Amino acid sequence: MGHRIGYIRVSSGDQQPARQLDQVPVDQVFIKYASGKDIHRPQLEQLLAFVRAGDTVVVHSLDRLARDLADLRQLVARLTAQGVRVEFVHEQLTPATTRRWPS
Repeated sequence: MGHRIGYIRVSSGDQQPARQLDQVPVDQVFIKYASGKDIHRPQLEQLLAFVRAGDTVVVHSLDRLARDLADLRQLVARLTAQGVRVEFVHEQLTPATTRRWPS
């Protein structure tokens, strides 16, 4: 069984990162304090390098992982192709692949 890896992104200093995954069990958390204007963010790159097949990446909501649908689809496709499960807590969504997602 893999690990549950949390990813938190807060775009301003007054936001509370802990509330994004409050009461959600995770083994490790990667936190990014910056705008999500693109997918080239150091903490996200570290998470992508860290996760392994069988792991689950847990994110509070779709907009915390990416700001637009193209980036979101790319990230989910990359992770699921590696055998990593992605779980969006707020939307209660766990896509198996991006095939069901709108293009």
